[in-house]
Amino acid sequence: FEIFNLDMKTGDTLKIKGKISDDFDGFSINLGSSSSDLAFHFNPRFNESVIVCNSRCSNAWQSETRDDHLCFSKGSSTKIIIEMLEDKFQVKLPDGHEVEFPNRHSYDKIRYMSVKGGFRVTSFKL
Repeated sequence: FEIFNLDMKTGDTLKIKGKISDDFDGFSINLGSSSSDLAFHFNPRFNESVIVCNSRCSNAWQSETRDDHLCFSKGSSTKIIIEMLEDKFQVKLPDGHEVEFPNRHSYDKIRYMSVKGGFRVTSFKL
């Protein structure tokens, strides 16, 4: 699932609903200007029981942050809410827990979005 002309700006909220696959070890939601320049990479990993967040600049990954609050389960339907603030991305998880990640590239507009791995998008709203 990829979008190349997303118009997400500071202050916008992205709501993504979908079903998590039974046979994948994780999925990722990526926001940026292209697949090689990501302001935000959100990556729940079931095999490690962790949520990894990172950014990518000219195809090079930067230093990742890890949050061991994994409230997703394989085979379930879920909703993820991502808010783009001036200095960070704030993710509201289905159980109310929040994950924050700094806006390292100081983007004020996101044009690219992808969802990869074991997550089938059923709806999204900006």
